[in-house]
Amino acid sequence: MKFFMDTANVEAIRKYAALGMVDGITTNPTIIARSGRNHEQVIRDISAAIAGPVSVEGIGQTAEEIVKEAEVFSKWGNNIVIKVAMNEEGLRAVRILSGKGLKTNVTLVFSASQALLAAKAGATYVSPFVGRLDDAGVDGMQLIRDIMDIYKNYGFKTEVIVASVRSTKHVEEAAKAGAHIATIPDKVFAEMWKHPLTDKGIAQFLDDHARSKSNK
Repeated sequence: MKFFMDTANVEAIRKYAALGMVDGITTNPTIIARSGRNHEQVIRDISAAIAGPVSVEGIGQTAEEIVKEAEVFSKWGNNIVIKVAMNEEGLRAVRILSGKGLKTNVTLVFSASQALLAAKAGATYVSPFVGRLDDAGVDGMQLIRDIMDIYKNYGFKTEVIVASVRSTKHVEEAAKAGAHIATIPDKVFAEMWKHPLTDKGIAQFLDDHARSKSNK
């Protein structure tokens, strides 16, 4: 399973990349805006910091606008993936971009039929939003299982990025479902290696070691 980071925090990316845990990055206009920095410079910095795919999203609404933005974004690094919203114009854009040899990530996916259309259009990745579905009272992880079944049935090469991850449980369930990728906020990344019993065990080992030294 591959781990992407859902962030524009370049320092956090470098930190977790140094652990060998980051296989790619996803961003969107909201995440970039929170950084308070120029969109292009942030993406160039991220692209230079990591070898894996970096998803970049614009604000184009028509297929032509999306393709025009994509041609600009693709010059910001050698590992750029064009993030495209799931709708009719987005699917048209994905088809065009695929024909140009540009990788795409279809985002804001909330149903198996949307994921099926994205794969048919030639998307490199598809991003179902599990957290937002959970918020709406729908089992987000069931959608992941359904998409994986459909893709296996027909041998689609599109990879599933589990997005809108809110907890370590989401990551664990994504792995159980066989999802190719989970894109994880840095806050959740930091929670994945923590457990109160681990902390208790480390404290106990240190305490026992200190007592054994004092007994010499």
